[in-house]
Amino acid sequence: MIIFPDISPNLFSFNIGGFELALRWYALAYIIGILLGWQFALLAIRRVYLWPKNRPPLESAQVENLLTWVIVGVILGGRLGYVIFYKPIFYLANPGQILMLWNGGMAFHGGLVGVVIAAFLFYRRNKVTYASGADLLALCTPFGLLLGRLANFINAELWGRATNLPWGVAFPGEAAQACGQVTGLCARHPSQLYEAFLEGLVLLLLLTYISFRKRALTRPGLVTGTFFAGYGIARFIVEFARQPDLHFQSADNPLGYWFYIENFGITMGQILSLPMIFVGLALVIRAIHRPVS
Repeated sequence: MIIFPDISPNLFSFNIGGFELALRWYALAYIIGILLGWQFALLAIRRVYLWPKNRPPLESAQVENLLTWVIVGVILGGRLGYVIFYKPIFYLANPGQILMLWNGGMAFHGGLVGVVIAAFLFYRRNKVTYASGADLLALCTPFGLLLGRLANFINAELWGRATNLPWGVAFPGEAAQACGQVTGLCARHPSQLYEAFLEGLVLLLLLTYISFRKRALTRPGLVTGTFFAGYGIARFIVEFARQPDLHFQSADNPLGYWFYIENFGITMGQILSLPMIFVGLALVIRAIHRPVS
């Protein structure tokens, strides 16, 4: 197994008047991911030949304005998604902790819904074509996914299930080392790295290829559908190696399934990914049968 390196969750920290200010790797991942996505969006809209009738859905200044809406959508949607999908009972009993973002707790699927709503409102307000505008966002999103999952690994969180594979990682902490009857150190799948590879790097390369080489952006909805289906499939697969949150686990359900019957179960992550796969495939089929603009 691989012993988890001693990495601080903070890139740096310092005290000012008794208050500790710190820049966490996770926050840095969000910041860099958003900045890279922003620059990639500008790169795409400057290549007007990629778009239907040589007309990008937004201008450069509008992309900058959209960035603010996306950030708000990610934060609000990600937090509320975690509250609703993963720990509703806890937050109903402790509503004051919903706003305590520094304690952790963000859900990708909730953040996605938040971005969709924010983008819809922005596009409606600015008379932007919805399908092409969604394609632009989908093209840029894997940057954040890649860096976010790497930050999850650095934070030693969202680790995977126990494994005896040679690349299993012994993550720190009592919860990570609780592997049932295992004696000695417990190795787990580095599922954060699996997700960084599939949801981030592979999806980024795929969307870039079909957009810049195959001109998928001329078929509105094709890139968005590919992103939805690609992420949903990748997440569904990785869930087989990822350990669900502790509050889903029990003595009768050690693997933390949301629903299970005897030896068969499905996790919350898989349940939330299935609609993405179906919607994505529907968008792809619809876009393919449209004439090229």
